[in-house]
Amino acid sequence: MAMDTDELEPRKKKPVLKDLTVLSIADLEDYIADMNAEIDRARAMITTKKAALSGAAAFFKMR
Repeated sequence: MAMDTDELEPRKKKPVLKDLTVLSIADLEDYIADMNAEIDRARAMITTKKAALSGAAAFFKMR
């Protein structure tokens, strides 16, 4: 019996969305600022990982 490789993948849970109706305008602006900071952090990590991948590719091409 063949194993389905999808069973090996961890299941990602959808994040629970925050109830924005209870937040004030100031709270919403703070929430947006926090989310933008998290997006910036994720983009920085993407840049770091791309640089590492590029460095590894260049190293193994030289051999």
